[in-house]
Amino acid sequence: MNYPDGILARLGDQIFVWEGNEGVVVCSMDTDEYSEEYPKEAFGYLERGIMVLSEKAGLIHYVEPEASMRLLERRR
Repeated sequence: MNYPDGILARLGDQIFVWEGNEGVVVCSMDTDEYSEEYPKEAFGYLERGIMVLSEKAGLIHYVEPEASMRLLERRR
């Protein structure tokens, strides 16, 4: 999945989800990247998109980005 500005979402990205809510990408089915806490065995069935652990809403699965979504910091 790409953010609205076209940047590809990757594991570990710190993102702005919507006003007052930030999160981190904990797995990306599109790039086949999964964190230890959110492994492929548990989330690979989703097949597409990303899973975001957000401050306000917990785990959210996105196939398409929120219009307000943007990358804040990329894990190196």
